Amino acid sequence: MLLAFDFRVLAHVDAALNALAFVLICAGLVAVKRGRIELHKKLMLAAVGVSALFLACYLTYHFNAPPVKFERQGAIRPIYFTLLISHIVLAVVQVPLIVGTVWLGLKDRRAQHRRWAKVTTPIWLYVSLTGVIVYWLLYQL
Repeated sequence: MLLAFDFRVLAHVDAALNALAFVLICAGLVAVKRGRIELHKKLMLAAVGVSALFLACYLTYHFNAPPVKFERQGAIRPIYFTLLISHIVLAVVQVPLIVGTVWLGLKDRRAQHRRWAKVTTPIWLYVSLTGVIVYWLLYQL
């Protein structure tokens, strides 16, 4: 008997990947602040890999699983949709920022890399964190 894959599990995987990306980015920031450039590079590339895996899982999930509607009412509803909309908009914005920031870092163009990273990092952290919060509000609350 062939069992069908339940794509809904990918929502939980996505939340875990977002959380892991958040931790890796934070660890990468700590490493660079301590002058551990090679560790920073490894941690940030790991965060890029985790974020790319997230994107693949996210797209697979949304192309194959039925949509889940946010049913809660009251004060939490506008909070949820504010987080969701800002998360989606910034998730789209962050992709070229991450690519550009990583490229500058790999080319050892440190001054430009730092300038881009000052914009990219807070957006990436916000998107990773709000991804977990949106998941929690939608699936766990």
